[in-house]
Amino acid sequence: MEKVRMGIIGYGCRSYGMTDILLGFDDVEVVAVCDKYEDRVENAKNRVNEKKGVIPFGTVDYKEVLKRDDVDAVFIATDWEMHVPIAIDAMNAGKAVALEVGGAYSLEECWGLVDTWEKTKVPFMFLENCCYNRDELLATAIARKGLFGRIVHLSGSYSHDLRQEVTGGKENRHYRLRNYLNRNCENYPTHELGPMAKVLDINRGNLMVSLVSVASGSFGMEQYVEDRRDTINPELIGVDFKQGDVVNTIIKCANGETMALKLDTSLPRSYNREFTVRGTKGMYEQISNSVYFDGEPEYWNSVEYIENYKNSAEKFKDLLPNEWKVITKEQLEAGHGGMDYVELREFIDRLKSGEDMLIDIYDAAAWMSISCLSEESIKNGGSAVKIPDFTRGKWKDRPSVDVLRFGEMEEK
Repeated sequence: MEKVRMGIIGYGCRSYGMTDILLGFDDVEVVAVCDKYEDRVENAKNRVNEKKGVIPFGTVDYKEVLKRDDVDAVFIATDWEMHVPIAIDAMNAGKAVALEVGGAYSLEECWGLVDTWEKTKVPFMFLENCCYNRDELLATAIARKGLFGRIVHLSGSYSHDLRQEVTGGKENRHYRLRNYLNRNCENYPTHELGPMAKVLDINRGNLMVSLVSVASGSFGMEQYVEDRRDTINPELIGVDFKQGDVVNTIIKCANGETMALKLDTSLPRSYNREFTVRGTKGMYEQISNSVYFDGEPEYWNSVEYIENYKNSAEKFKDLLPNEWKVITKEQLEAGHGGMDYVELREFIDRLKSGEDMLIDIYDAAAWMSISCLSEESIKNGGSAVKIPDFTRGKWKDRPSVDVLRFGEMEEK
C-alpha cells in the first residue's frame, strides 16, 4: 500500500501526541477518530482538521471504525480494560493493529489475543516504546556484541509519581483511579520488561517460566489525599486504595536468567526506569548511562564511580541503529525523546512492506500477562506462579530478532 489509512481509537492524553506524529508522515492518513466521550471525539476531529485541512470520521462507538472500508489499521489507546477486546475485534475485522501498552486482567484475555491472531494473521504490533529508546537500544547493542559476556540478570522499574494523575481520575475521566482503588499488582509492567525481554530473546530461544511478586502496603495515596483533603475530590477521603506503593516482581527464565521489575508510582520521587544489564563480563546502568567491565576498579564511593563512568556507554554509540544516528530535532521532540517517532515509523514501514512485526502477538500476551499473574502471586503471599508459554512450544525454534538493526563499531 502507498498510504496507510489509520483509525485512532481512544483519546486520552496519549493519542493526541501520537496523532500528531502520524499526521507528520506523508504515507499516513488519519481517516477516523473515536472515543467514548463526544467532546474528545470533537477535539480529535479538530486536531486533524487543523493540521491536514480534512475532517475525519468521528464516533463514540469503536465498532463503527472497524466497519469502515477506508480504514486499513487502528491505533488503540483506550482505558486498559478495553485494549484486548478492541484488538480482538479489530483483528477479526481484518484491520491491522497497533496496540498501546498496559497489563492484562486475565490469562483468558492473553490467550484470546494469541488465538485470534493465529486465526486471522492480521498484522499486529505491541507499541512498547521503551524498546525503541536510545538507552535501551544502546545497552542491547553492547550485549549483542558479547561485551557483557553471558547475560545473567536484568532489572528495571516504572518509577513515576502518578499521585496527581490517579487522584484526579474522576475529573479527568482517567482509568488509573479505578485500578488503584481495586487492584494490587504490577499494573504497568512492559516499560521495564519489554527491553529486558528483547535482550534475553524471550519467545525466541528463551522463555519466561515463573514469577514471584510482593507488594508493600498502600500508604502513599492515602497520605497524598489526607494532605490535600481541602482541595481534593472529597469522595477519596478515607478511601482504602488496594494498590501497593511499591511492587517487586522477579521472573525466572528457561535459560537460567532472572529479571527484576519494580512498580513505584504512589510515593514522592523523580522519574526513572533504572534499566540495568548484568553479565559475566560487565554491566550497563541506565541511571548514569555507564558501562563497567571485568577488571576495572571497584569503586566504593558512588561519587567517584559516577565521575569515572558517567556517559561511558557513549563510546559505543556507533552500534546504535541508523534510525538513532539520523534522527532530527523535530523527531526527538515528537514524544518521549524520539522513541515514539521511531516506534510508529517502524509500524508503518512494516505494515506497508508486509514484514513481520518484531514486537508481536506472543510478546504482547506474555508481557501483559505479568499483571494478572503478579496479582495472583501477591494475593497468595508472594508464592511462585507459572507463566504460560503463549507460543505453544514455538519459542524453541523462533529466530532471535531485534526491533531495529544495530550498527557496527568503527575501527579506532
